[in-house]
Amino acid sequence: MAKNSAKDIEVKAFATHHVITQPNPLRKVLRRVEAKDMDDPVARAEQALAGLSGQFKDWMRIEVERLSAAWTEVQQDGFTRKLRDELFHAAHDIKGDAATFGFPSAAGIAESLCRIIEHAPDLSKVPAELFTHHINAILAIAHENTRLDSISVSAELSRRLRKVADEYLAHVNCDRPEHLEVILAPSIAPAE
Repeated sequence: MAKNSAKDIEVKAFATHHVITQPNPLRKVLRRVEAKDMDDPVARAEQALAGLSGQFKDWMRIEVERLSAAWTEVQQDGFTRKLRDELFHAAHDIKGDAATFGFPSAAGIAESLCRIIEHAPDLSKVPAELFTHHINAILAIAHENTRLDSISVSAELSRRLRKVADEYLAHVNCDRPEHLEVILAPSIAPAE
């Protein structure tokens, strides 16, 4: 980088201080464009998402089918490491994608399901109903999300399932303080 000469540096003297301004060397590499030619990456991204939004329901349906299939296999074969991982990853993907796909309440329920899978000491001892209720709630939200009243119902369902899951995890981890601390720590409330 070339150094500025003394004549390029501007010094303004004031009674209490001096302001030294040097030229910006980046001005030489900038290219000015007219406002009509400016690219807005956020607008482009929003436009791309709007174009894909018709596919969101299909994507959510695929994710929900994957979760349901994993749970069906677990019910048939028990919790093998492979099936545990598949169930966890299916729930985790829904947790991450549901809000983008337009199903924010499903994300909270999927997070609760992930917590059970992650923190229960023995998944074979977790009541099957706890898994079934979570999965059925996600299925219901994915199928009924078009109704206006379903948003408040699904948010309440998400809150209650999370409470039941946390109570169960607190009970089964009472002799495992390192897990209990994580379970009892406050987390972000599900979207309402």
